Amino acid sequence: MAIPNTKATLKDWCLRRLGKPVIEVNVDDDQVDDRLDEALQYFSEFHFDGVERMYLKHQLTSTDVTRAGVASDTTVTAADKVTNSITGAWDESNNYIPVPDAVTSVVNIFPFSDNANLTMFDVRYQLRLNDLYDFSSTSVMQYQMTMQQLDFLDHILTGEKPLRFNVHQNRLYIDMDWDQDMNVDEWIVMECWRKLDPTVWTDVYNDFFLKKYATALIKKQWGSNLIKFNGVAMLGGVTMNGEMIYTQAHEEIIRLEEEMRLTYEMPVDFAIG
Repeated sequence: MAIPNTKATLKDWCLRRLGKPVIEVNVDDDQVDDRLDEALQYFSEFHFDGVERMYLKHQLTSTDVTRAGVASDTTVTAADKVTNSITGAWDESNNYIPVPDAVTSVVNIFPFSDNANLTMFDVRYQLRLNDLYDFSSTSVMQYQMTMQQLDFLDHILTGEKPLRFNVHQNRLYIDMDWDQDMNVDEWIVMECWRKLDPTVWTDVYNDFFLKKYATALIKKQWGSNLIKFNGVAMLGGVTMNGEMIYTQAHEEIIRLEEEMRLTYEMPVDFAIG
């Protein structure tokens, strides 16, 4: 049979593995679609091949800058403002830019500085001109230590823009002075992790783990559907045992999820120092 390259072919592959058409798999098409969506969601959440490291750019518009300076509740009346000043209520600014739904996490944004532009008055330019003119007789270690020190000073004196991101909001909050730090039509470049779109990268549907995990979820749904008919005799004396199918599928899912966390999940980044 054909290699799964769409959701429909993956559905057929899973049902054939469960015995169809030799065995009737008592699962509705909508239930199968739900289990496949669940499998794809789990795959993109934990599998290192389910996401990709990306650099996305966004050009600031006047709407972005205006929104950043407006409180989130724009329907507050004058009386409400007086009440808020008395009770100590809090306001929240809409200092965010929209983020595509496929983005799962934001790592960083490119700094708003001109460090890439060197002039003859820049200390880095003078360092390279006077101290690093000959790689054969000059140690690069001193240059590397100096550059790290300059980067550290830039981090202390200038700092980085604090970021806030939640995958369910689809908003990247940047805590900065939007009127001073950025101008309209400038670009913000962010480093992020994005889900692979299986409709574009169709090889996702043929992933070995995804096929096994989707099949186990459908099998568990099959057993759940048959549990209420457990022990009912059918034609030919065959009895249904939905509980056994459910238990087997449940054990397979536990084993596969443990395999995912130990083999396919990316390690957690720990802060050191």
